[in-house]
Order: sequence, then structure tokens, then C-alpha cells
Amino acid sequence: MTHVKVKPWQDGDNAPPELLENMQARRPNGELIGIDRVLLKSFPLATGWNGLLGRVRAEFELPLEYRELIMCRVAVLNRAEFEWNVHKPAYLQAGGTPEKCDAMRADGIASLFDGKERALLELTDQSTRNVEVDAAVIEKLKAFFGEQQTVEAVATVAAYNMVSRFLVALAI
Repeated sequence: MTHVKVKPWQDGDNAPPELLENMQARRPNGELIGIDRVLLKSFPLATGWNGLLGRVRAEFELPLEYRELIMCRVAVLNRAEFEWNVHKPAYLQAGGTPEKCDAMRADGIASLFDGKERALLELTDQSTRNVEVDAAVIEKLKAFFGEQQTVEAVATVAAYNMVSRFLVALAI
């Protein structure tokens, strides 16, 4: 975080105790990471962000492996290395493979991904690059996952585009 474009929040700086506790609870070791410290420059932002991303990470029905697949692909497409470095291990822990991680970093969608993963990657690529998503991709997702998990997949792509754009803009 040495080149971050704003001065990150530091231990001992003012912050609502409940907000700090909630943010630390989302981290495996309770340690705030770079993005947390920048978010704490705005308490309303940090509060809303923590709530939204906490739900995406922990409360969606869409399986975690698929959510992490989306998060990793968004990181690659937006050149958000901090995001990639956070989510690659999470993807591997959720069931992803090193080969799929390598394939996500290449152009196109490799044949080693199954039909569900390919549909999620098509969604991620189209939504991230073009915003608009072909109706056929949405129909494919609904056939694989149903409407609730399709909405959750789209929301995961949208949320992590927000994350990556924040990270890249502020050089986190």
C-alpha cells in the first residue's frame, strides 16, 4: 500500500467501534487489509460496503466456488491485482484449481471449464467489458441456476466490478 493515492486509515485513528468490529469480523484473522483502511476514510461508505460485500461473500445461495470464480475473472479483466491476490486463494479453497486460475488469466474461455462455469465466465466477460449481457447468456444461467442464483451471479459481477474499480482508481 505504499503508493495508495489517499492516506489510509491508521490504527488509533477515529472510527466507530462497531464498524471496526464488523469489518474485522469479515477477515479471517481479524486484520484489516488495504481496501478496508481506505474505505475507513468515509464511515458511511465503509458501513454500506461492508454490509453489501459481506452478504455477497457469505449469504448468497450461488455456491462460493462460482462466486469466487466471478471475483477472480473480474479482477483479471480490470487489472486489479490486489483483488486477484485476495480472491485466488479463496477460489482455490472453495474448490477451484490452479489450472483454472491460469486459464482465467488468458484471453477467451478455456475448454477446461464446465458448462456452468463457462456461462458464468460469459456473463462476467460481457458485463465487465460491455455492461450489456446477451439474453442467451442470461437464459443459459437461468437453466443452470434458476432465477435467484442468476440474479446473485449478476450482482456478484456488478459488486466486484465496483470493488476492482475502487482498487485500481486509488492504486490499492
